[in-house]
Amino acid sequence: MLAPSPPVQAPRRAAHRVRWLLVAVAGLLAVSVLSIMVGSKYIPLPEVLRLLGDDPAAGEDAAIVNGMRLSRTLFGVAVGVSLGIAGALMQGLTRNPLADPGLLGVGAGAALGVVLTTSVFGVTALFGYIWFAFAGALAATVVVYLLGGPHPARLALAGAAVSALLQSIISSLLLLDSSTLDQYRFWAVGSLNVPDSSVLLQVLPFLVLGLVLALLTAPGLNMLALGDDVAKSLGQNVTGVRIRGAVAITLLAGGATAVCGPIAFIGLVVPHIARAITGPDQRWVLAYSAVLAPVLLLGADILGRVVAEQREIHVGIVVAFLGAPFFIALVRRRKLPEL
Repeated sequence: MLAPSPPVQAPRRAAHRVRWLLVAVAGLLAVSVLSIMVGSKYIPLPEVLRLLGDDPAAGEDAAIVNGMRLSRTLFGVAVGVSLGIAGALMQGLTRNPLADPGLLGVGAGAALGVVLTTSVFGVTALFGYIWFAFAGALAATVVVYLLGGPHPARLALAGAAVSALLQSIISSLLLLDSSTLDQYRFWAVGSLNVPDSSVLLQVLPFLVLGLVLALLTAPGLNMLALGDDVAKSLGQNVTGVRIRGAVAITLLAGGATAVCGPIAFIGLVVPHIARAITGPDQRWVLAYSAVLAPVLLLGADILGRVVAEQREIHVGIVVAFLGAPFFIALVRRRKLPEL
């Protein structure tokens, strides 16, 4: 039997991608509802729907739903989308399957910016230290890429080395300032339990701008996958794509880290899952990463709430337990090709 012609295959492939993307969106809605329902106290769905929008002071359940879990879920969606897209962008720009904002020093760079601002200048408000988080994230990204180059293993090693160096600087600063240490130790583990829900509104413009830049960068990633020389011969502005992508990664990963602390492996794991469903088209990889990343992050957050009775394991720790085996499996592959 003759193989179907490309004009027949293309609509089927597009329908497959759209169908599974709708399934992923439905999964995100389901896990978001579970995030509001599940915790130390279970609240049934009808009661959740009745309480949504009520004054948190109206009662215990209203305080739990509107004062805690709703904002926590919104943080999870925003941070998950940001980290998923940042990871997919980083892997596409570097053609490195091990690229991840957390593993390549972006989280450590943002953390150093936050600690420097808090310890040296005494700034504790998000709108004050977020600029330093962005600067630290961008500087760490540039240094790691200059040291590691395009090779996947060398880039991962450079990321580990730079992260270790930055963490040592952070530790030295914290030893000299106990008040900064008190603030940092709750932020450093990575948590969606942010006390001030207005923080999301403060960081949202940066995340939206990063998302827009990522969407503008997506078409050029497919050409970059062919190699810089081929992309240039096809008329692609390679330098423009890389700069736009680097700014998008800085805004997305830096903003998410400034709000919730460093959360590793989300940007590493999710793009691989998306690529397994969609194939190498970076536009679809970005779209799937934007949906699947908050599913994984919220799922890990729910697991952290229920796995220990009357206590909570921060989502950064749960994600590390889930993502570390995936990272080890990637590194142990005999052949680790560039994307």
